[in-house]
Amino acid sequence: MNIPKELRYSEEHEWVRVEGDKVRIGITDFAQSELGDIVFVELPEVGAEITANEPFGSVESVKTVSELYAPVSGKVVEVNEALNDNPEFVNESPYEKAWMIVVEPSDLSEVDNLLTAEQYEQMINEE
Repeated sequence: MNIPKELRYSEEHEWVRVEGDKVRIGITDFAQSELGDIVFVELPEVGAEITANEPFGSVESVKTVSELYAPVSGKVVEVNEALNDNPEFVNESPYEKAWMIVVEPSDLSEVDNLLTAEQYEQMINEE
């Protein structure tokens, strides 16, 4: 299981990478492996406001549809359009090619409330 140490994680299996005053968000390796083959990704528009712990989109796999939950609140400033044509990137490269959105957080300190890699690993081992 790939759990990059430099990222922060939500209990809903999203990852967050801080990039200056913005954050890049995607779903974890664990989440994609649980979901199976991803066939469709629904993401918000650039300019949309997202709220921490509220759904901001969904991923559809051959097994199920799962909501994506915002790990932080803020404004969407970039959307990974490549996922429209290549939803399989989520399975192949959850931390590189399959980032989902970039957000300008309303409060960057919300990231501090997310799990560290060690805490996330402990959580999924208990599931």
